[in-house]
Amino acid sequence: MPFANLKVPADTLTPESKKKLVDAVTDAFADVYGERARATTLVIVDEVPDGGWGVGGNVLTAEMLGRS
Repeated sequence: MPFANLKVPADTLTPESKKKLVDAVTDAFADVYGERARATTLVIVDEVPDGGWGVGGNVLTAEMLGRS
C-alpha cells in the first residue's frame, strides 16, 4: 500500500485544496505503481501548528514566513 504523510502549516489549506493535494499525490503514486495502487493509496495531511517547524536550528513561525 503506497503511503504519504504530508506536513503543512496549520490553517493554510481549504478543504478543497486538501482534496486537490490528496488527489495529486494519489495520481502520482498511480502513475508510478499503476492504477492498481490507486484504491490502496493512503495520504495523511498533518497540519503543523504555528511554531511547530524548525529549519537549521530555528523555529519557524507564521510571522517569519510572512503569513501574519
